[in-house]
Amino acid sequence: MSCRWSGRTATGVSAVTRSDPPPAGPLRPHLLREHRGVEPTTSTELFFDLVYVFTVTQLAQFLISHPDPLGAARTAILLGLLWLVWIYTAWVTNSLRPDRTPVRVMLLAVMLGSLLLSAAVPGAFAGSGLLLAATYAAVQLGRVTFVLWAVRGQPRLEPGFRQGLPWFVGTSLLAVTGGLVGSPARELLWTAVIAVEMLGLAIGFPTPGGRRTRPERWEVEGGHLAQRCQAFILIALGESILVTGGLLARHPGRVTMGAFLLAFAGSVALWWVYFARAAEAGIAALTRAGERTGRLSRLAFNYLHPVMVAGIIVSAVGDERLLGGPGVPLDVGSALVVFGGPALFLAGHAAYQVVLVRRGWVGRAAAVPVLLAAAPVAVALRLPVAAGTAVAVLVTIGVIVTDRLPYGQPRGPRSPLR
Repeated sequence: MSCRWSGRTATGVSAVTRSDPPPAGPLRPHLLREHRGVEPTTSTELFFDLVYVFTVTQLAQFLISHPDPLGAARTAILLGLLWLVWIYTAWVTNSLRPDRTPVRVMLLAVMLGSLLLSAAVPGAFAGSGLLLAATYAAVQLGRVTFVLWAVRGQPRLEPGFRQGLPWFVGTSLLAVTGGLVGSPARELLWTAVIAVEMLGLAIGFPTPGGRRTRPERWEVEGGHLAQRCQAFILIALGESILVTGGLLARHPGRVTMGAFLLAFAGSVALWWVYFARAAEAGIAALTRAGERTGRLSRLAFNYLHPVMVAGIIVSAVGDERLLGGPGVPLDVGSALVVFGGPALFLAGHAAYQVVLVRRGWVGRAAAVPVLLAAAPVAVALRLPVAAGTAVAVLVTIGVIVTDRLPYGQPRGPRSPLR
């Protein structure tokens, strides 16, 4: 409290009045983004993303090596953990300036941790489980601790990160405990980590005092987050092309070349669905969302984008089956990845369209049951893998065609990542 003399009272005794000092403001304003329009994605952020090319490759290879329901469930758990590391880091760089040295050093540390996490993926449910869990805990706790130091005194940022810290402590303990035990307890505990962090974000990380952080008060630049997630989608699609290109290089020939071109067409079709118009419309919707930006960004990026990434990873496994034997009749496992990958991607993107632009989702939603119904039919008819993949690509192209119709998506500002 500060004191000032206000003169004398009627009795001639000097009176002292007290007044509260003005808010001190952020202690490190040079680290904070100013949010003047759509913030550009920096070279530091793109450099950080390079690790996740390796991450997506590791996840795809894990699923290829474990083509069964348990392997699929474990791949989903690993994707969930790794996505939480990436998306929370993207939210941090939405608030902090990556070109400032302290923030850059933090990103490099998280980058190193992400590399260790990715390296631990093949043995995550065997000998590397504790390494993955300990690294996850160190990254999550280290990042939020740094952010609390960086945003101290910022009234719209500090409370949210401070309230999230106890939740991250709890999930870190769950993760490490999972790394110390065997299956199936490990799978259950790591699933709980994902569920608790997702739930905490959804309900505003409430603390025992009953306070919670409201998304309407978050300092969010939605266009920047949209561009960051666009970059991750490109990473995932690029990994799919790497898988098919590597197989073509090892087994060159006319048949393999034809299968490669078909797999490439599938990757292009998924890219077109996401980027041709939808990416622009999403950024446009977020730039005019006002106080709804935090709530919309939470749903669109934290919850829906990993569904699309999962679809791309499953599609990459389908491409591996395609190049490995394009003329082999589809079995149940091959049909699930050939048709299920695009269906998962389109389901996630349909929900994304509903949340942000509320248009352009009908074609995507309609394509999902078509793909799911085609899978058992293709198995019953013993269609070759190449024919099943061609059907999946044609259905995805049908979605692209519907986007060109008059009731398709509104156009918005062009994304620099197109």
